[in-house]
Parts: sequence; structure tokens; C-alpha cells
Amino acid sequence: MRARTIRGPVGATAAAALITGLAACSGPTGGTASAGPDSAVVGIANEPETLSPLLGYGKDGNSKIFDGLLAHDADMKLKPALAQALPEVSADGLTYTYRLRQGVKFSDGQPFGATDVVFTYRTILHEKTNNASKSELDAIAGVEAQGQDAVVFRLKYPYAPFAERTVLPIAPEHIAGRQDVNSGDFAAKPVGTGPYVLTAWSKGEKLSFKANPSYWGGEPAVKKFTMAVIKDDDVRATRLRSGELDGAILPPNLAGAFKGDEARRTWTAKTFDYRNVTMPTDNEVTGDVAVRRALDLAVDRGAMVDKLLEGAGKAAYGPVPTGSPWFAAGTERAHDLAGARKILDEAGWVPGDDGIRAKKGLRATFPLWHTSGDKIRQDHALAFASDARKAGIEVKIESGSWEVIEPRMKTDAVLAGGGSPADPDFDQYLTLNSSLAGDGFNNMARYDNKTVDRALLDGRRSGDPAARKAAYDTVQRELVKNPGYIYLTHIDHLYVVNDKWDGPSTQVEPHDHGLGSGPWWNIENWKPKQK
Repeated sequence: MRARTIRGPVGATAAAALITGLAACSGPTGGTASAGPDSAVVGIANEPETLSPLLGYGKDGNSKIFDGLLAHDADMKLKPALAQALPEVSADGLTYTYRLRQGVKFSDGQPFGATDVVFTYRTILHEKTNNASKSELDAIAGVEAQGQDAVVFRLKYPYAPFAERTVLPIAPEHIAGRQDVNSGDFAAKPVGTGPYVLTAWSKGEKLSFKANPSYWGGEPAVKKFTMAVIKDDDVRATRLRSGELDGAILPPNLAGAFKGDEARRTWTAKTFDYRNVTMPTDNEVTGDVAVRRALDLAVDRGAMVDKLLEGAGKAAYGPVPTGSPWFAAGTERAHDLAGARKILDEAGWVPGDDGIRAKKGLRATFPLWHTSGDKIRQDHALAFASDARKAGIEVKIESGSWEVIEPRMKTDAVLAGGGSPADPDFDQYLTLNSSLAGDGFNNMARYDNKTVDRALLDGRRSGDPAARKAAYDTVQRELVKNPGYIYLTHIDHLYVVNDKWDGPSTQVEPHDHGLGSGPWWNIENWKPKQK
């Protein structure tokens, strides 16, 4: 979970609103009931805090209200969107030129042009704009229009993944430019060039959309869609089973209950999504490197994958999943309870009569928070606490909303999450850079490692793939020596969807899911199945 303004109250930073809304029939429980071959309703766990790209909404792509200059295809490869083609890049890697698609209009009928692109990026980078992820665009030295048909970005340094950043949605200057960027109503009443138009947003309940008939890519066949915001996993499964939802993201045990249902299909999306435990440096217990190293060995990641995820995931040893070309070979850690106890013994943490250790009168105990209603986080928290106790460390489990948890993050551990498949810089810089310690949901543990800071800068500022790989290898190896977070698992995302459409598929997904990700990432291309 990262910057609050993007991921919303339960982890929001993220991606883009999507899917499915209905002709607005209400079910007996007050939710939206599914109906019609050209309508769809899905249940998601989180909602964004804002729908303004200027404040971070949809920054990773797949926003159905907006388009970026580029987008991702099913294989997560970049493809043109508002740009006619991939950018022209100068030999020194410092200039990116985008030729723009002609004839595109915003959903209010006004034309899209280069000035809208310039406005969007300059506004995000302005010091007064409350976009917690503006550091992601740090490489930009300037952006300018060349007429209305082209935009040129000039960079401070060769930033290899810069093109990945330009999936960021483009806002209309003629509307958003006339409002206060932080308080204007554009954040709740957006206008974009995307395949869908927002019709209503009942916060905490649902977001409703209709197809954009003048969309440059062609009017979608799914005419109405609703995202029903249902934080509780069990409630989401119940409403799917009752027919109120056409699809939903579910944890493995609840998704498994639909196995054999011929009317529904379960989609499994591979991800970079991890669950970890923050080790706050301002807590006397978790601030001790020996405690962090011991917990890193004490956790039984394999058991978590087998028992909590029912095999739908893999052990996590850091932010990069094993199997990725960015993974640092040799950083895998076996479950080693004896090794964990030895580290604590040597550091002066002595077991008491109840088995809980203490050092110079300080008891080895700390609270661990997870979000209410999130079964996967709850299960991970309980398993982590059980493993920690075997090493002599007492972890007290607490639950609450992010509004309750956020003020406590400086000293209390949190069962958190993150991960981006686009580029290692995208997640690691925000999570581990000491300059972002305590900056909202960035660097929640307040991790401070100068070697990591240098490697993160090397990784984002180099255009040499080998140098970048070496930099991110350094980061992962430092996390073995001094874990600022205890990484537990990488989680596959499971979605159960009514099998009445042609077109759904999945991508490799980031931490943010159910919004811009899921089988509905390309809903504008769905067609009702022919009977």
C-alpha cells in the first residue's frame, strides 16, 4: 500500500476505476442487482479517494474514465493510446517525443490536444499539488507542446522506465484548469477521453458508469457498469452467490466455494502483489535490527502459501517475486527458527518465564495492525504472530480502518502490501527511500539505509539494464542484512465472474486490484456471448 491519495482508505493509490454497472436496480440488501446482457456489476474491496489524475488517480493505467499517452496490453507491453505510436527517444535518453492521436474528444465534446498533456504533467509536478506520488515523475525537467499534435518531455537524467510513467491519465485543461487542483469538484466529477463516463459515485457504496458513445476506440458493448464497494470478503462472496454481483475479487478459500459452478468462471491473475509486516524504526523492539533479522528467519512463508493462500501465491523474500528477471538470486531465506533464536540470544534478548524475551527491562512485544474485513491480511497477521511467539516475541494483533491505523504507523507494525510489475523503481523507491519516511503511506516503516538509498537512485537514473539490475540486487541483499519489512507472500489474485461475456482476460497485476486490474481491465472490449 502506498500513497493515500491514490489507493484510497484501504490502500489506495492506484490505478483506475473499472467495471460494471447496472440499470440501477436495487437488491433487497440495498446493493446493486445484476441484470441485462449489456450491463455488469462487480464487487471490489477498495475505492479511490479521488478520481482526479492530478491527485494520483489511475496513475498505473487502466482508468476507464481517462486515457494515458500509452497503455498496457494483455502481456503488460506498452501500446499507443492517446499517442499515435510509442515515443521517439533521443540517443542520450533525455528527450521523449510523443505524436498525438488526431480527432480525440473528451466526453463533454471538447477536443483533446497537446496543451492538455502539458497541463496534466505540469500540474502534478507543481509544489502546491497534493499528489503524494509526484516523486515518481522526478526525472522530468520539462514538458512542452509542439503545436497541438506533439508533446516533448525533457528529462534530468536517463530514466529507463520513463515511458511506463506515461500511462498516467490526461485531464482536460478547460475543466480542471479552472478549479483549485486540490479542492475542486473535478475530483468527484471527472471528464476524460476514456471508454466510460462516471454517472454517479456514492462514496463507500458504489461507482456507476455508462459507455462513452464517442470514444475514439469505439463505443463499448457493455453499456453500463457499477463497481460495488464491499470491504468485507464474506459479504462480497455472499452477494456474488445471491446474484447481486456479476463478478468479485475473493480470497482463495471463498473463491474455492464456487468451484464447479458452471455459470461462473474463476480467473487467476499472477501478480507482484506482496504482503509484508512493517518494522517501524521508532519502536524500541522493531527498531532493533536483531529482532528484524530474527523475525525474517522465524516466519514460515511456505506454510503461509500452503495454508493461507491454498497454493495461490508464493513465498516473498522482498518486493520482487522469485521468477522475475529482477529477482536477486541467493536472497531466498529458509524457515529457520533455531537461527532466529540464536540471533536474539546473541543480541541480549533473554527468554522470560512465559517464554517472551526481554532486553534490559524492555519486553519483546509490539502491536500489529491489519485492516478490518480483509481476511487475507488477518490470516497473515495471525500466522506471523504465531511464528514470532515461537522465537520468543509477542505480537499483539489489532484491527481497524486505515483512519485508525494511519496515526499509529510511526510506532506500530502494520500488515501492509505493495508491488508493481511495471518496473522495480515504481514500488521500491516509495517503500524504501529514507527521504520519504513517514510521508503518508510511503516508507511506512521509516526505513533508513544509505546503501539502499544510493542503489535506488542508481537504479532509477541509469539507462544501462545491467547497471539497473545490479542496483536492485543491492537493494534486495541489503534487505537480508537489515529488513525494514518482513516480506511474507506474493499473492495471486482470484476473481469469480459470471461466464456470459467473451473478452475477459487477466494481466500480471500490481498490488492494486479490483480497480484497474481484474478480468475487467479491458471491459471496453467485452461482448455478450452468443447463445
